[in-house]
Amino acid sequence: MGLERQLKGMPGRMGLSRSEVELRCRYLDWHTEDATRLNARGPEMEAVHHAFVERLYAHLDQFDPIAVILRDPATLQRLKRSQLDYYRRLWSGPYDREYVENRLRVGLVHQQVGVDLKWYLGAYRLYLDHLLDAMLPPGEGRDTFSSLLKAVFFDMALAIDTYSCAQRQALEDSEARFARALRGANDGLWDWDLEQDRLYCSERWAAMLGVGRDSLGEGSASWFARVHPDDLPGLRQAMDAHLRGDTPSLHHEYRIRRRDGGYLWVLVRGVAEEGRMAGSQTDISERKASEQKLRHAARHDPLTGLANRLRLDELLHQALSRRQRPGAREAALLFIDLDRFKLINDSLGHAMGDRVLVAVGQRLSRCLRPGDHLVRFGGDEFVVLLDDLACLADAEQVAQRMLDSLHQPLRLDDHDLAVSASIGITGLLLDGQAVDTLQAADLALYRAKEAGKAQFARYSAELQATAQRRLALHNDLALALEREEFELHYQPICRIDGDRHRIIAVEALLRWRRDGRLESPLQFIPALEESGQIIAVGDWVLRRACRQLRRWQLAGLGELRCSVNLSSRQLLQPDFAGRVAAILAESELAPASLVLEITESLLMQDSAETLACLRELAVLGVRLALDDFGTGYSSLGYLKRFPLQILKVDRSFIGGIPDDPELRVIARAIIGLGHSLGLEVVAEGVERPGHLDFLHDEDCRYAQGYWFSRPRPATALEPLLRGECGFEGEGELPGGIEWLQEQQQGSTPA
Repeated sequence: MGLERQLKGMPGRMGLSRSEVELRCRYLDWHTEDATRLNARGPEMEAVHHAFVERLYAHLDQFDPIAVILRDPATLQRLKRSQLDYYRRLWSGPYDREYVENRLRVGLVHQQVGVDLKWYLGAYRLYLDHLLDAMLPPGEGRDTFSSLLKAVFFDMALAIDTYSCAQRQALEDSEARFARALRGANDGLWDWDLEQDRLYCSERWAAMLGVGRDSLGEGSASWFARVHPDDLPGLRQAMDAHLRGDTPSLHHEYRIRRRDGGYLWVLVRGVAEEGRMAGSQTDISERKASEQKLRHAARHDPLTGLANRLRLDELLHQALSRRQRPGAREAALLFIDLDRFKLINDSLGHAMGDRVLVAVGQRLSRCLRPGDHLVRFGGDEFVVLLDDLACLADAEQVAQRMLDSLHQPLRLDDHDLAVSASIGITGLLLDGQAVDTLQAADLALYRAKEAGKAQFARYSAELQATAQRRLALHNDLALALEREEFELHYQPICRIDGDRHRIIAVEALLRWRRDGRLESPLQFIPALEESGQIIAVGDWVLRRACRQLRRWQLAGLGELRCSVNLSSRQLLQPDFAGRVAAILAESELAPASLVLEITESLLMQDSAETLACLRELAVLGVRLALDDFGTGYSSLGYLKRFPLQILKVDRSFIGGIPDDPELRVIARAIIGLGHSLGLEVVAEGVERPGHLDFLHDEDCRYAQGYWFSRPRPATALEPLLRGECGFEGEGELPGGIEWLQEQQQGSTPA
């Protein structure tokens, strides 16, 4: 079977096509007449051939390399019969494809039994010499031709040996180059006889595994027994796919066991042909280790070593898949954000901030069970995935452990740092729900922050509804100025002298008419601050208020002033004082007619920029008022440091008078403090006659509140400003029925 398979591919490898055979025949000047002449004398040559075969093998027996082959009588007889058949076909033909294949078979058999080419050619010379005796009479010519045959066949053998030697040298050079290339590539070679299941592995192949080649055995079982159990099915599938012709070659990566029991990553390459598969095997462990490092780096935070957002996505996907299985237990996500972490970075530097993040990550990790996952989400945010919970309440216990752990002071170098966090908690939400799990946890975190920080909050559907309302609020606010939906309402500020009360100023208050209803300032003012739109809207308020005040002054209310509230964002804008000056010039309003109200929280920033801007405004002639005094953390130092002219007592102190003696004492102290510093004191929240009596007794001459008037549009307030009607506390509502209906649509005064 092996001979026939080798013979089958030989004509192709020799290039012995039909055209090549025809070319050789033309070169030899072979014609039909040549075949006819040989065929005619074939029968009479039978006795000659028998005699020659006997002569040939007697001659060959004199040469040891050939005599060894001929010592077996059975082999000798078989060779003689084969030799006679060969000569019969040589004379009788036919000279067709079968003739050529038979000649190739004879040559291949001689090569396989070890007969060198010189013996093969020498036998042809003997044959021709023997035929000379049979076909030509003895004489000088025949003897000369016999000598010529000997010389020619000697030369032919030398020429053929030269060709063979050169080809062997080329092959050896090619094999040497291939061997050097393999040594450089550090590859191992293998050759597998699929039919006999005989496997050859090179020394390098075995050395990769730390074993000797002889210890591998001869079959493929020794190879496959060393393949990692998880990788064996894939290797077999890759081999089967190539053997079926589905792939042009075998190319597969897998793990194979070394002598020490560890596993080596290798790449096997190979091709199958005519019942064999052969190829190489390369050690790719270093590349696999590098890939593993890259995969780890892509999924982990370089600072803390914790998993990152990419890894979190994978963990969430896996957890959601487990949640959908029957009998699955609860899983939860905790979104953690450090409170006031920016203060650490700003005061101690980012290097210290990084150390704090690492320490916080370690503390949080100690609060978890094996199998839970801690992720650094980014910045000072962490995420915890809790799996296999009995109930979601267990997640709250973990969150509390984390809060308690962070509550302990963090000692870094010479610093004792207080670190706290806010935590949002949610169960895992399946696909198709209104929000995804991360969004739900973030909403719960926002709730915890709003509630005062350093605590946890749990997600509920109401949080999502609130977030949607907040988003809609921000979206609508972004267009409100362009749509001219903002308007100003004004509330009088009065001087109280006994029973006589005179309006000396108004406070401009921003209102937003959204879809026909007035939104509460408590809702939209913080949203404007958060988005930064308060800067543009604040400029609009200032410009509109100055224009309205100037119109009132030109209409005969020349002494009237207007107060406008300032945002901290406005005050910190570059050249804010210059913008105020431009608005005053544009409206032709005297700077002394404008009062800008600032809050205690703004003064607490105590920045050089804030102080410089306030002083510029004071130099400009604008009056400055401190609003809601007593509700923050102000001190006498602020009142003395900043150029203030007016102090406004917060409504929370006035509202409980005269029933609450403590509030009465506090309000009296604030009023006295303002007077002692030479400030005008304005009491807010005056709604009852008892409030007026208290202010009169404490010599507080300026007041503001519902007793005088609620905030109203300019047109609704004008009758009160002109004295055409009384204050609300006196029982008269100015503005008529239209203004009443407007207020009933939903305005919430501020």
